[in-house]
Amino acid sequence: MDTYTTLRDRLVFGLDIGTRSIVGTVGYKEGDKFVVVAQRSVEHQTRAMLDGQIHDVARVGNTILIVKSMLESVLGFELKDVCIAAAGRVLKTVDTHVEHEFEEEKVVEPEDVMSLVSKGVEQSYDDFNKEYEELNKERFYCVGYSVVRYFLNGNQITNLLDHKAKTISTDLIATFLPDDVVDGLYRAVEIAGLNVVNLTLEPIAAMQVAIPEKFRMLNLALVDVGAGTSDISITRAGSIVSYGMIPQAGDAMTELIMQSCLTDFDTAEQIKRDIGKGDNITYIDIMGLKQTIKKAEALKMAMPAMEQETDAICECIKKLNGNKPVSAVFIVGGGGKIEGYDKLIAKKLGIAAERVAVRGEDVMGDISFLEDNVKKDSLLVTPIGICLSFYAQSNNFIFVNFNKERIKIYDNSKLTVVDAAIQAAFPNDGLFPKRGRELKFTVNGKPRIVRGLPGEAAVITVNGQDADIHTPIHSNDVVIVTESTAGEPAKQRLDELPEFKDTLKLLVDEKEIKIPRYASVNKELKTGSYEIQTGDDIEFLDYCTVAQLLEFMDLTLDYKTRVIVNNKVAHDDTKIYENFSVEFVSGVNDGRDYHGNDYSDYEDDGEIYEESSETENESNDQNEEQSNQNEGKPAKSANTLTVIVNKNPITLKGKQNYVFVDIFEYINFDTSSMKGEGLVTTLNGENAEYMAPLKDGDVIEVYWKM
Repeated sequence: MDTYTTLRDRLVFGLDIGTRSIVGTVGYKEGDKFVVVAQRSVEHQTRAMLDGQIHDVARVGNTILIVKSMLESVLGFELKDVCIAAAGRVLKTVDTHVEHEFEEEKVVEPEDVMSLVSKGVEQSYDDFNKEYEELNKERFYCVGYSVVRYFLNGNQITNLLDHKAKTISTDLIATFLPDDVVDGLYRAVEIAGLNVVNLTLEPIAAMQVAIPEKFRMLNLALVDVGAGTSDISITRAGSIVSYGMIPQAGDAMTELIMQSCLTDFDTAEQIKRDIGKGDNITYIDIMGLKQTIKKAEALKMAMPAMEQETDAICECIKKLNGNKPVSAVFIVGGGGKIEGYDKLIAKKLGIAAERVAVRGEDVMGDISFLEDNVKKDSLLVTPIGICLSFYAQSNNFIFVNFNKERIKIYDNSKLTVVDAAIQAAFPNDGLFPKRGRELKFTVNGKPRIVRGLPGEAAVITVNGQDADIHTPIHSNDVVIVTESTAGEPAKQRLDELPEFKDTLKLLVDEKEIKIPRYASVNKELKTGSYEIQTGDDIEFLDYCTVAQLLEFMDLTLDYKTRVIVNNKVAHDDTKIYENFSVEFVSGVNDGRDYHGNDYSDYEDDGEIYEESSETENESNDQNEEQSNQNEGKPAKSANTLTVIVNKNPITLKGKQNYVFVDIFEYINFDTSSMKGEGLVTTLNGENAEYMAPLKDGDVIEVYWKM
């Protein structure tokens, strides 16, 4: 009769594949309690495992088969699925901190968090390769990762989603195992006809029982002392924050006893176990002689290994805990049961002896056993924890075809395309749209950046169907990812800058006009159509020249027109600043044109003076003609004129005729910025006009009215 057939669908089968023995546990969860239906243990007949590593796969597989058969005889049906744990001898963990800064503050979306975590796992691979450079010849897999904490703008926060942020960051712990460890476990289990449905890590399994979640706010250490390795995990602030291991455990003490007592390994192991049972220990040595030693002698034999091992454990605890001791330590596993082990840990950590304890029956309040005569001690913590890990998360390795490459992924029951991409070392920026090359330049001395255009997102299919990075994946799925593309590089014309739209306000012939500001690029004037280049130094001028003003107004001046800027005669390169006044005065007959050239020999025919090369040629021809016609005639000579300006005599020279504004070329009077209520100009006591003709002896006053 199938004794437990009615429970068949509820049962979980866990295997603790240890260095000294294999323990099989079958049970089920009922509410908050776990019920152990049956548990069987078989020791290895040879040293098929050393330091937690399978050395003889076939022998370990056959031992697993024995344990499986023993349990099946109790249950009444065949076991097919199993949960296992990876040993810690080659367990490597990396703590990584990554940060992402947005170009401007934004609301955090799921894609942002996914990208941050992906970046963290990617960074953990790099950190792992740097920290364990000597292991690069082996292929290591990330068998799991967990976020320890998030940060929003530098401050710790539980959940980043929907918050506004400029920067987001995370502390992340990633765990690595070499391929041969995982493959060895899988092959040994397959020999026994079992299928792995969940793989966890031994320190995580032990934590399930020894330190419940309600205690994980405390800074505690769990030490699982097996035969070949000692696994260590640290809790703080509600999370398991780090894992570690040392390749030393109970077997090291057994080997010292074996050498001292001259016995085989199994006999030495029994001597070690008998230390806590009485004062005298009896055994048979390899010569077949019966020997008896005191408990104190056996302890003394084991002490060098115990000292070395506890030194390493305490050093590892401090390293994992930020170079300081934890508040308390829980010890599980058979290797830590030897007398005095807990006291050595307390002494070397510098904490009270009562804060280090071997955990066994005291942590099994939520665990019941259907079989009688079960000894509830620390040896059962990890085997039961392996079963409980199945309920916490269904973990396993699955195979996925990613871009035509078969990859192995640690399955946490929440795998998506991005997990496969990470495992396949697909570049993180290949999943998300890439912006084109940015454009960097300066405007008026300040740096300016124009972002490139976003490219196309990665094209993803799962089993031929359209997908994205969040699409769930399962065993044997075919995932194809075509890398995202970069967008167009940033482009910007000069006239697209906001500064280009700024204007200068000028008063031209008593009317306000606005003229665009001119710009120089790398000290050269450029038009608005200029394409800005990376490294350009752009300066928007706070003035324009007379020539630029005339060009903007589309004006050409005849040779008897003057440009007056703030009451001074101006020329092409005269600078006109904001709010300057500009006047065009016509009909001036002082022997010079607008450019200052002598036109005394020109015929006053009223034609417009132009600067085109054709006109210049015509003018030159006319001048030659005029010159020929005037041969033999006396040239017109310049006059000198003396006037009194602000009580000082001034002599004007170089022209035949003079007008009022000519005096500003002879006196030191700044008209570039207004002072007081305005400028006062008088000629012989009357208000003067700028183009009023002058004669000898005229009395002139020029001053600011205050």
